Amino acid sequence: MGGAIEEMDDAPLTYEDLARMRRTPRVKIIRRALGLTQEDFAAQFRIPIGTLRDWEQGRSAPDAAANAFLRVIAREPDAVRRASGGLWK
Repeated sequence: MGGAIEEMDDAPLTYEDLARMRRTPRVKIIRRALGLTQEDFAAQFRIPIGTLRDWEQGRSAPDAAANAFLRVIAREPDAVRRASGGLWK
């Protein structure tokens, strides 16, 4: 019985294996630092809740534009809120 397990342990990791082993996604760190639930973060910054959950759970990753938006949110969340004219409360 140990043979199959031993073979799995010896197999080299693929790029896909490594991608699945990523650390906590950046968006989750940003959201937690702001003290927001997924629902509140998604609503405040107009990110579809399903998209946010996919990013946080590693099922998909933000594209370049979304990453830029997340960087702005991380650095200046109040500026993003002000720029929205109060629409994203």
